[in-house]
Amino acid sequence: MHIFYFLSPRHTAVAMMCAQRGYPCVIVMAEPFSVERRKLMRMLGAKVIVTPKAGKGTGMVEKANELAEKHGWFLCHQFETEANWKFHYDTTGPEICNDLKSIGSDLDYFVSGYGTGGTFHGAGKYIKEKSPDTKIILAEPGAANLIGSGIKTDRHADGSPMKSHPAFAAHPIQGWTPDFIPLVLEKGLGLQDEMVEIPDGVSVQTSQALARNEGILTGISGGATMWAAIETAKKAPEGSVIVAMLPDTGERYLSTPLFASIDADMNEEELDIARSTPSWILEP
Repeated sequence: MHIFYFLSPRHTAVAMMCAQRGYPCVIVMAEPFSVERRKLMRMLGAKVIVTPKAGKGTGMVEKANELAEKHGWFLCHQFETEANWKFHYDTTGPEICNDLKSIGSDLDYFVSGYGTGGTFHGAGKYIKEKSPDTKIILAEPGAANLIGSGIKTDRHADGSPMKSHPAFAAHPIQGWTPDFIPLVLEKGLGLQDEMVEIPDGVSVQTSQALARNEGILTGISGGATMWAAIETAKKAPEGSVIVAMLPDTGERYLSTPLFASIDADMNEEELDIARSTPSWILEP
C-alpha cells in the first residue's frame, strides 16, 4: 500500500505513521521548499518527488494526482478533505478553549495564517461556536493576497485547483498560501472578522526576534503569524487575550532566508572571547 502526500505542516506525521505501519510513503513537494524538509522525509523512509519551481503549488498537486492515478496509490487530498478541518474542530479548538477556561480566561482574538486552511477552519469554527465574541484574524502574504483579491479558485470535480490563482506572486512564507485557495479554506471563509496582509520581510525579522528575545525557535510562517498577532495587539483593548498559532520549528529552515544572516564560523567578537584564554583557539 502506498500513502501519497504532498507538502503541508502535517507531512512529518504522515511519514512517521507510514514508517510505523510499514506503508510505503511518497511525498511530492515543490522545489522552493527547504532542503531540510526533503532530508527529514527521506530520513523517515519516504520517497520525495520534487517538482520544478515554475509549477508552483498547482504543479505539485497535478503531479501528485498523476502519480496516484497511474500507480493506484492512495492520495490524501489534504487541501480538499473534510477530515482536515474536522480534526482541528475536534482537537485544536477544544484544546485552546479548555486551556483558557482552566485559568478563568476568555479568548478575545484568535490569529492564524493558512496553508490548507484546516486549522483556521476547524479551530475557528469551534471557537466561534463556544465563544461568539472572539474575533478571528486570518493572515496571508501581501504579495499573494488571494482571499483579499475576491477572486475564486477554479476547481476540478474533486475540488483541486484547475490553474494558478491570478493574484498569486512568490513569497517567502513556506507552508503558507499556495498559488490557489484550498477548498478546505474556502469552505471556512466567513469565520474571519478581519484579514491581515503580511508585508515582505517582516516574517523573517519577527522569527529572528522571537528566537533572540523570547527563546522561541519558530519557522518563517510562525514569524508571519506572530507579526499579525502583534499588529492585532496594537489595536486591541488593554488586557485582551490573543492566541496565535506558530505551527513549525526553525530547524527546518537552516537553508532558507531565515538563517541567511546567521554565520557558521566565529565572528570577530567570538574570536576575541576565544582568545581571552590561552588554550584551544581555532583561528580562521
